[in-house]
Amino acid sequence: MPEGDNVWRTAHRLHTALAGERLLRSDLRVPRLATVDLVGREVLEVVSRGKHLLARIEGGLTLHSHLRMDGSWHLYAPGERWRGGPEHQIRAILSTAARTAVGYRLPVLGLLRTADEDSVVGHLGPDLLGPDRDADEALGRLLADPSRALGEALLDQRNLAGIGNVYKSELCFMAGSTPWLPVGQAPAPDRLVALAKRLLEANKTRSARVTTADDRRDHRLWVYGRAGRPCRRCGATVLTADQGAEGQERVTYWCPSCQSGPSPPAN
Repeated sequence: MPEGDNVWRTAHRLHTALAGERLLRSDLRVPRLATVDLVGREVLEVVSRGKHLLARIEGGLTLHSHLRMDGSWHLYAPGERWRGGPEHQIRAILSTAARTAVGYRLPVLGLLRTADEDSVVGHLGPDLLGPDRDADEALGRLLADPSRALGEALLDQRNLAGIGNVYKSELCFMAGSTPWLPVGQAPAPDRLVALAKRLLEANKTRSARVTTADDRRDHRLWVYGRAGRPCRRCGATVLTADQGAEGQERVTYWCPSCQSGPSPPAN
């Protein structure tokens, strides 16, 4: 599940492979971009903004993509077999002399003027992995609606850009608060923002996400993905419930013993 650290890592890999090189092939397989030809243009840089990817291309253009739940970019050497998925799932191909970047199952793919990037990312809050990481601004946005459930506030990209469902559950556990606690009642929310940044920074170059400081398989996370299993800290059974607006629900994991605050509302 792509979160801010995954997307940062993807941007870093694409930047290392493509930046400073001219495109020898461009194939954008969405109807509105089917006639676009970027061949001959130089890739200037690839950066992440929260969960968004921005590939800036010579001529003032930006190729914007978002991975959402299962999109991905893969890099291949000349002659290497493509293994990211079947042909019909390919949405973008960008090739230089040395590498080919292939985007699979991209739910969002668009081309816009670089000067207009705010039209797709301007609504985002501070990116905890970006140059605009302003902890005070992030805290102010998080607390703007003090009655909102902590888990929902953490997931809202307008507050903190880059936190996904895994980090939401893990951060609430590490803060000792249930995801349904009003954010205005959360203890030390400033420390929570600092912790979110620290976890994202620590995991942005790792292939496997770790929040427990234990890198052994099946020991890396506190509660996420552990429904029905013992809490690592107290032994109570980890519970799950959906959280979020109708149609946007996400499965939330929490320990009813280690985390204080309201339980999920009854259906």
